[in-house]
Amino acid sequence: MPLVLLLVVAAAAPVRPAHNGILAAAYSSTAWSVVPSAGGGTRPAKGGRPYFYAEGVPGAVLEDTVSVVNPGAKALTVELRGADADNTRGGGLSLRKRSTDTGAWITFAERKLRIPPHTRADVPFTVTVPEDATPGDHPGAIVASGGGRDAAVRLQLRVSGPTLAALTVERVRAEGRHISYDLVNRGNTVLTPRLTVRADGVFGEVLHRGPRTLPVELLPGRRITLTEPWPDAPTFDAVDISLTATAAGGARDTAAGSARFVPWGLLAGVAAGLAAAGGGAFWWRRRVGGLRGRSARGPDVRTQQMDPDNELTGAVT
Repeated sequence: MPLVLLLVVAAAAPVRPAHNGILAAAYSSTAWSVVPSAGGGTRPAKGGRPYFYAEGVPGAVLEDTVSVVNPGAKALTVELRGADADNTRGGGLSLRKRSTDTGAWITFAERKLRIPPHTRADVPFTVTVPEDATPGDHPGAIVASGGGRDAAVRLQLRVSGPTLAALTVERVRAEGRHISYDLVNRGNTVLTPRLTVRADGVFGEVLHRGPRTLPVELLPGRRITLTEPWPDAPTFDAVDISLTATAAGGARDTAAGSARFVPWGLLAGVAAGLAAAGGGAFWWRRRVGGLRGRSARGPDVRTQQMDPDNELTGAVT
């Protein structure tokens, strides 16, 4: 099937939100956008696809169409490329600068195109899955660059075959008023983890946070570092921390850590006070001891040796 570039001019008639959700949103601003194509003519479905989804066996050639919408009054030149998705260290989604996976498997009917004002360009593309592609999820994106900025739309590609959902929780540690930990996707599917947090101190439970869905998508093979706020962490305690992460497909793991909460500032103040008190007591004991020594010896009276031959008898002759 040949790949044909289609330009649809939409300036002849006003666009109503009730009939054209995507274009209405685009036309409300001068910013251009890139979206999955959702239909022919000037009427992609309202609230169209938020991203591309494709699935095929190794060796398959998958076809779809991407739309670049130019609502502005000037012509726009854009360049299309494929990209591999990635996780940032903190769990956000990003794109790799160099594509070796899904981004490298995308071919466009036209990579560089000029779009007239008030026009949508529909560009067919194919995803050619290599014969040796590993089964599972291969997240990527289609990126359009033009007008001094980049815009992207996600492409969720799954290669048919056995899938494994697996993750681990690692490096659990308490740091001030939060708990830091790593999540690692050990499987081949994208995971949305759920987390349970518990901490037990010397006198019982000090934290219990039930399972909740984390606002991250953990891609296969990626490691992210997250923090769990703990504003009411104990001031003085020895605590054992337990984190359990689960995800769809049976993924589950638990990791533990420990922490010692010591009010070092307070202890330093107490130590300084004790040191000062000890120094004062030592000085006082030395002073009191010195005074007692002088009292035992009596007054310092100077004596004079009497001459037995000149003994005073009360009268001098």
